[in-house]
Amino acid sequence: MPTTQPLEDQDALERARINQETARLPWRELQRFFAQGRVIAVAPELDLVELALRCSRDEAQTIAADLEQGRLAPVSDDQARTWLETDAEVWAVVVKPWVLVQDRA
Repeated sequence: MPTTQPLEDQDALERARINQETARLPWRELQRFFAQGRVIAVAPELDLVELALRCSRDEAQTIAADLEQGRLAPVSDDQARTWLETDAEVWAVVVKPWVLVQDRA
């Protein structure tokens, strides 16, 4: 008979999986996703892994609150241009269909 893991263990495993999927990437490598409108900027005060976890669980209320407070937003043309001109690197993680990025300069 299969046993189920406690919710805390499932959360820890999911966080660990997402953490392993994060990467520091040159912004220029994300240009095609930006052109498709799929790149979301995450404010530096937010935990990128925790936010990715909430997105993967479709926690609409908390995500909406972050959007409303300006802590999440599509990357603007100005920001993308600045990152490209400065050859910036960002922390990134994919939560389909989105790429979440965080500038941790």
